[in-house]
Amino acid sequence: MVKKGIGGANTKTGLAFEGEKELFSFFKKHAIYVYLKKYHNLNWNVFLSKKLLPDYSIFVYKNNTFFIIEIKSQNVVGSVDEKLQTCDFKRKQWQKLLSVLNYKVEYWYLLSNWFKKPEYKDTLNYIINSNCRYFFEYIPLKELNLSF
Repeated sequence: MVKKGIGGANTKTGLAFEGEKELFSFFKKHAIYVYLKKYHNLNWNVFLSKKLLPDYSIFVYKNNTFFIIEIKSQNVVGSVDEKLQTCDFKRKQWQKLLSVLNYKVEYWYLLSNWFKKPEYKDTLNYIINSNCRYFFEYIPLKELNLSF
């Protein structure tokens, strides 16, 4: 079901859409850059001064959108707090790179329940106000606009 991505490429699902155009590609870390170079001859360093490494990225063909997903987990107070405040910059960097291919970008966090604490209210509001999103523990597939 995954086209030009990592994992699952030979999986048979038996669902009604099998045999139709693939729905999405899934990438981990550097794999997004391999895809961009191999299939679009796009060199990231022409557009960005520093390579960004997303935990995961998913390209959904039907809506021409890359979902950049960062996973953040915390058990004690630490530096992840500040990393959550970089979403606006990183989203704009991804847009700068991927807009060349007319791809849309969604920048999302997948957070552990640690971040449900009241002291993260301002940070979570900032994420939303920066046109980014966050989810706790899992991301429902419907949020990716995949229709099965």
